[in-house]
Amino acid sequence: MTNHTTSRVLAAATALLALGAGAGCSTGGPAGADPQRVDVVAAFYPLQFLAERIGGDAVRVTNLAKPGAEPHDLELTPSQVGQVTEAELIVYLKGFQPAVDDAVAQNGGDRTFDVTSVQPLLDTTAGGHNHEGEGEGEHAEAENAGGKDPHVWLDPTRLAAIGDQLAQRLGKADPGHAGDYTSRATALRADLTALDGEFTQGLATCQRREIVTSHAAFGYLADRYRLDQVGITGLSPDVEPSPQRLAQVIEEAKEHKTTTIFFETLVSPKVAETIAGQVGAKTAVLDPIEGLAAGSNGDYVSVMRTNLQALRTALSCS
Repeated sequence: MTNHTTSRVLAAATALLALGAGAGCSTGGPAGADPQRVDVVAAFYPLQFLAERIGGDAVRVTNLAKPGAEPHDLELTPSQVGQVTEAELIVYLKGFQPAVDDAVAQNGGDRTFDVTSVQPLLDTTAGGHNHEGEGEGEHAEAENAGGKDPHVWLDPTRLAAIGDQLAQRLGKADPGHAGDYTSRATALRADLTALDGEFTQGLATCQRREIVTSHAAFGYLADRYRLDQVGITGLSPDVEPSPQRLAQVIEEAKEHKTTTIFFETLVSPKVAETIAGQVGAKTAVLDPIEGLAAGSNGDYVSVMRTNLQALRTALSCS
């Protein structure tokens, strides 16, 4: 009997040791693999930026959307679904990426932080024109999203509010570092408040206030800084605008004496170039910062400052 008990204890100890060794060797494994840090999965770049700035060295952040890829239509690989399943916190924006919403619904449990619970989304028409005669794809896309614009991060003050709440959520997941998360969120808020001041001052006195953009991603920026967005397409950057829509935008661009038609880093400039040719304007990049370009060494703040310079040039701001 004693020998039998001893062998059972030895077998259990061996199994535990094997488990421990497996955990210790899995530094390159799924998102639950680092016992020293909180494993955070971010759905796309601006949420990665927040998690890294607020989490610091106490978190390990995995971005589901790869650099240079357009995040709206993200499809998750089985290993990414595994990362969502094993993460200690999943930071996402409900309604923006259907594949992420599905993975969260199936595997998220109480480990989720939905930024729309902090900042209610604006209607897609806010900060811009509400046009008749848009393509059917745009109407369907807007209906699927509940007619809401997800690009909330393009208002730095709203992003700061999300950061404050993310710090609270990280503190619940990791109480030992709660004070650190709060202080880093305060530092980030200071940076974003300074950025907001640069935009307010830089766009205060301009000859024009209309921005013509390849898709209607800039409603929050327009709402915050008193600009008027004319989106060539709706929320989805992949929808081809109808001939009627193109004619409307060309007419408006001429009416407002638009000098610049904006396109995006992650989307083809073809349509913007067509309109620019029709109205005698040039094209320039206005980045919705859904993701960083591949190989970029910038971050949210530096790309926003580049956007500000592009806007000041296009709108002839003094």
